[in-house]
Amino acid sequence: MRIRPYIECKDYDEIKNWISDERMHAMWCANLIQYPIAKENFDKIMREAAERFGDSPYVATTEDGMLIGFFCYSANLETNEGMFKFVMINPAYRGKGFGKNMLQLAIKYAFEITNVDAVHLNVFPENVQAKKCYEAVGFTERKTDKDAFTYKNESWGRCNMIIKR
Repeated sequence: MRIRPYIECKDYDEIKNWISDERMHAMWCANLIQYPIAKENFDKIMREAAERFGDSPYVATTEDGMLIGFFCYSANLETNEGMFKFVMINPAYRGKGFGKNMLQLAIKYAFEITNVDAVHLNVFPENVQAKKCYEAVGFTERKTDKDAFTYKNESWGRCNMIIKR
């Protein structure tokens, strides 16, 4: 597996199809990106995240270039913590260890290249599969806020998870 910068003209058309329903979409991005994913809105959110937080989008690929996953990463120099956002795995690769492998490479990048002391992310506890994946690579729960997000008639918590060097 390889991690490389997201290339809009090469990657978007495949990534937009990875979210198959509205609930899954909300679990992925807390509705920060419109559903269904539209290129203009996706590009706008990526630009805004880069400007506000220094986020950079990345993809994970197989050795022969097939897209496996997507995530954004930024490093906060004040706290010396990195943060992952918008973590998503191609449905064809889910449940097969590819998400863990992608996260392990991303964590290695965060610690070795950006030299942060810790990396964190937010996940809805209701997104059980994603939370288990994060725990499997070493993330632990730092804080959970109850009723942080509403999706239709559901109320979801927000769990901040962290992995330290």
